[in-house]
Amino acid sequence: MAEAIRPSSDPRPDLLGLTPDGLRAALAGLVDKPYRADQVFHSLHVLGVRDFAAMTDLHKDLRARLAERFRIGWPEIASRELSADGTCKYLLRLHDGASIEAVDIPDRGRRTLCLSSQAGCALACTFCVTGFWGAGRNLTAGEIVSQVLAIRADRSHPSRELAPAPDAAGLRLVFMGMGEPLLNLGSLRPALDVLGRSISLRRITVSTAGVVPGIEELAGWERRPNLAVSLHAPDDERRSRVMPINNSYPLSELLAALRCYPLERGRRLTFEYLLIRGFNDAVTDADRLVKLLAGMRAKVNLIPINPDPVLGDAMVPPDAAAVEAFRQRLIQRGMTVTVRRRRGDDVSAACGQLRAFARDPRGFRGKPADQGSKHRA
Repeated sequence: MAEAIRPSSDPRPDLLGLTPDGLRAALAGLVDKPYRADQVFHSLHVLGVRDFAAMTDLHKDLRARLAERFRIGWPEIASRELSADGTCKYLLRLHDGASIEAVDIPDRGRRTLCLSSQAGCALACTFCVTGFWGAGRNLTAGEIVSQVLAIRADRSHPSRELAPAPDAAGLRLVFMGMGEPLLNLGSLRPALDVLGRSISLRRITVSTAGVVPGIEELAGWERRPNLAVSLHAPDDERRSRVMPINNSYPLSELLAALRCYPLERGRRLTFEYLLIRGFNDAVTDADRLVKLLAGMRAKVNLIPINPDPVLGDAMVPPDAAAVEAFRQRLIQRGMTVTVRRRRGDDVSAACGQLRAFARDPRGFRGKPADQGSKHRA
C-alpha cells in the first residue's frame, strides 16, 4: 500500500523549487530592490546556504522576515550505504516524513546523481523494486532540487574523497530513481529550470516508462533534457507482461510520439533494454528490436537485470555470453549500443532496486515474465 504521508509541521513555503522569476514574485513584498531575489537564489543554489541567517549579504531584518515566511527545504539524510565500488545510496527523509532514495555514482573523476521524482511509483513494472512497494506521492520541485544540494554538500559521506565542494563540475543528473518523472512534470519542469542554470541540460537525462502525453508535453519545451525510454521488450505482448503501462500506451503509440520528438543536433534518444534470462534475451529479439527502432536517431543501453528477493526467481540476468551475443547482433545491424555496468548492487543501489523501506509492499499487478511462476515477496 502507498506510504501514509504525515501533514507537514512547517507550513511555510519552500524556496528551493522556485525559478529566479518565481523567487522574484514570491519576495516582491519583502525586498526593497529586485536584485535581492537574485542574491537569495545565488545563496541557495551556488553557495548551498540552508539557513537564512547565513545570507550575510542581506540585511539582518530581511533575513528575519524571510525566516518567518519561508523555509529552505533540505532533506534529512537518514542513512548512507557505501558500495564496494564507491557508489553511495542515500535514504532521505522529507519534511512531512515521506522517504526517498537517491544515489551518488562516482566514475573516474565524474559523478552521476540518480534522482527520484516521486516517493514511490504506481506503475508496477515487475522488474522494479520501487513498483513492488507501490505509490507514494509526487515530489515538489524543491524536493527534487534538494536531493542534488544535499548530496553535493554532504561532508559525512562514508568515503570523504567522493564528496567535493558543492559545485556542478563534472556532475551528471539522471532521473532514474524512484517514480515516473513524466507523471510529475508540474514539479519536474521548474526543478530542471533551477538545476539547468548550473548544469547543462545535455548532462541531465529524464527516463520514462513511456508516458505518451508526458513525452508530447516535453517535446514542446523550448529547452529539454536528454530523454531515455524504458523499452525492455520488442513486442506488445511481452512488454505488457512486465510493464502494465504498455496497456495504456502500446508500442505503436509510444514510437509514433518518439518519431515526432524534436532532437537537437548531436542528440539521440536512448532506449533502455533490460535483459532478462529466457524472456527477451535471444538474438531474434535483438533483430526485432532493430526493426522496431528503424530510422530513429537512437542508441540502446542494455541493462542485465539486477536481481532482488522481491522480484522472484524469473528475474535474473542472462550469462555474459548471451549479453555479448545480443550486443554484437545489434552492432552488426547498425545500432549504437552500450551495456550498463552494475554499480552499487551490494547495497541495493543498482537500477531497479530502490525502495526507501518506509512502506508496506503492495506487490505487482499483471503477469510475471515467466508465465509458469509468480513473483514472491
